[in-house]
Amino acid sequence: MNFNIESLFDQYGYEVLFLGLLLEFIALPFPGETTMLYAGYLSYSGVLHGWTAFIWAFFGTTIGMTITYLIGLKAGMPFVERYGKWVLITPSKLEKTKKWFNRYGNVLIFIGYFIPGVRHLTGYFAGLIGSPFRTFAAYAYGGALFWCACFIGLGHAFGPQWEKVLHAIEHHSWKLVALAIVLLGLAVLVRWAIQSGRSKTNR
Repeated sequence: MNFNIESLFDQYGYEVLFLGLLLEFIALPFPGETTMLYAGYLSYSGVLHGWTAFIWAFFGTTIGMTITYLIGLKAGMPFVERYGKWVLITPSKLEKTKKWFNRYGNVLIFIGYFIPGVRHLTGYFAGLIGSPFRTFAAYAYGGALFWCACFIGLGHAFGPQWEKVLHAIEHHSWKLVALAIVLLGLAVLVRWAIQSGRSKTNR
C-alpha cells in the first residue's frame, strides 16, 4: 500500500487526512485519492466516522489550495519578470493567459482536482495572475467539496473492495483526463455561445 497508509492511520487517525492533503498541494508527493478511499473504507468498517473524515479532508484540501494561491499572489508579476524567461513565460504571455484564465480557467480549478498534476498548479497560477479571491474560492472550495466527497464516498460504498476501485481509477485515469478536457471544452463553448447571443441582442 502506497506510503503505508494503514500504519499512518493507526498512528495519527484523522490528522493524516488533514496534514497529508494540505502538504500534497504545497509540495509533498502524497497519495490523496488513495488516502481518501482508505478513509472511506475505515468509515465503512466503523473505525472512522465518515462525516468527520470528510471534514478533515475538506479542510486540509482547501487550506492547501489557499496557501498555494497566496504564494502565487505574493510572487505575482515580479516573479515572472525575474524568472519567467527561464521557463518561457513572459509578461505578455502571462497577460494573454490571464485573459483566457479569467474566462475559462475557473472551470479548470474545479475539475482539476481529478487530473494528477493539474490540481497542484491551479492554485499557484490563480494567485500568480491575480484572480479575485472570491472567484478562486468559489471554484476551488466547490471542487474540493466534490473531490473529497467522491473519493471518501466511493471508499465507504465499496468497503473491502476499495483497492479494486483504486486500481480501476488508476487504470482508466486517462479517461478522466479526457472527460475533464471535454467538460472544459463544453464550458468554453457554452460561454462563447452566451456571449455571442448577448452581443447579437445588443445590436
